Amino acid sequence: MASIDIRHPHSLPPAHARDCVHDVATILAERYAIHSTWDGDILRFTGPGVEGHLALLPAELHFSAQLGFLLAPMRGPIEQEVRRVLGERFG
Repeated sequence: MASIDIRHPHSLPPAHARDCVHDVATILAERYAIHSTWDGDILRFTGPGVEGHLALLPAELHFSAQLGFLLAPMRGPIEQEVRRVLGERFG
């Protein structure tokens, strides 16, 4: 099983940051059938071959995901896409 662990700084107010995380979750749900739920300031997600969370911290985001057997070989492109989206949404 492969994992992805990304810490991304941000300076958005908490409500705006939460809205941005929600937008990212909506995109993931539409594109990849990933289901997500909020647990406080942590967005937990699961889908075909992946599970993880995106923690909304005061000055950073912490993205962590475990990729199943079929997605493990795509770890590099998946991580690159996550970094790109976080950069677009959170600077």
